[in-house]
Amino acid sequence: MSESVAAGGSSPEIVTEGSGWVERTADRAELVVVFDARGRSRAAAVEDLGRRVARAREALDLPGLTVQSRRLAVHTEYRSSKPSGCRASESFQIRVDDIGQLERALSLFLGAEPASVSGPSWSLAEPEAVFAQAQERAVADARRRAQGYAAALGGTLGPLRRLSEAPEHGGVPMMAMRSARAEGGPDVAELGLEPEAVRVTARCTTTWSLTQG
Repeated sequence: MSESVAAGGSSPEIVTEGSGWVERTADRAELVVVFDARGRSRAAAVEDLGRRVARAREALDLPGLTVQSRRLAVHTEYRSSKPSGCRASESFQIRVDDIGQLERALSLFLGAEPASVSGPSWSLAEPEAVFAQAQERAVADARRRAQGYAAALGGTLGPLRRLSEAPEHGGVPMMAMRSARAEGGPDVAELGLEPEAVRVTARCTTTWSLTQG
């Protein structure tokens, strides 16, 4: 944080920085799931990949899950500078809007034996209202600082002249959640995949006029 008092030909100003944050438990998560297959030809690799992805159909069709993107990659592999076969992979970026389905989804995905699963990445479905509260706290913090400097200078704080802002987001662990194990998939209930509290932060720089007595 930095504060300053400027004076010149015009009325003096007080410039202060303020910050405010609000935490809310995440109500949305994202997963990245990748399936991988190899074959002697491109057709064989893609066919095997299709079988592997089909195993995850139950997970992909769960209510409360949305496939945001899926990307296919097929390329030739080499050994000693000579073609040794082909590799095919497909990656899914999945949004989980129903957190109650997260453990079941993970269990089903892992049961399909993908090449990798990463996540969850936590977020808020509607962060705008939370950010508005953080903004209010940031401005109030900047005002309190400015009022303190005005009083120290033997004056009073005048109206706001300028304001600039920059958002910042982060997260810290919070509440716990448990759901049923998906039949045919591993138990993920003890992996500590609880929703986290998403911290929404607002920072602002304010310029106030100073009224001197």
